Amino acid sequence: MTETTDAAPPRRDRLHGRRRGHKLRAAQQRLLDEALPQLKLSMDELAAKGPAGIFPKPPRAVWLEIGFGGGEHLAAQAANNPDIGLIGCEVFENGIVQMLGHVTRDSSTNIRVATEDARRVLDILPPASLDRVFILFPDPWRKTRHHKRRLVQAETLDRLAELMADGAELRLATDHVDYLRWMLARATDHPAFEWLARGPADWRERPEDWPQTRYEAKAIAQGRRPAFLRLKRRPRI
Repeated sequence: MTETTDAAPPRRDRLHGRRRGHKLRAAQQRLLDEALPQLKLSMDELAAKGPAGIFPKPPRAVWLEIGFGGGEHLAAQAANNPDIGLIGCEVFENGIVQMLGHVTRDSSTNIRVATEDARRVLDILPPASLDRVFILFPDPWRKTRHHKRRLVQAETLDRLAELMADGAELRLATDHVDYLRWMLARATDHPAFEWLARGPADWRERPEDWPQTRYEAKAIAQGRRPAFLRLKRRPRI
């Protein structure tokens, strides 16, 4: 039998949390059964067609969101940028259902969804194929022994540097102070990325074209101040 890219990958350290939460209601299950197949992205399809070829219409650019949570940001970006193709990665079933509700409401057709470990997507994407990448409020994995599971690692940044076009933007957000220090230490030290902040407002205030997520709203309600980091892929030499 010929091995395909959708075969089970070698075991890696888990970066994501649980895959399922509360049991889906009947309407949510129907949404998952009926809407997800229209948007779900297989690794074989991505490998065969490339990121620009997986959308109904060729997009002007391709953006990637890793861990889209409830999909508020992903759906809003798709609705606000119909000429952009968006790939969203998320393993949490309840979050995927919420995202499908947003997309169905907006009738967006420029989204494809990968429901497995985002690293499989990163393994297949070709170099310089992404114009923007979002990693918003990832699990901080608070315990020291779990820090190796944090998504923002040197290895991840190395791979994103390969996949992002010159001038492409990497957007990071967190409300966890220790993870913010962690992100800054790794991202600003990486030779491929330039931090775009010129003053405190540039990381304390969310830009107008950066839709709010429920995680940000929750953090603010609980008295935590989120940080918003924008980094640019430096030109290749």
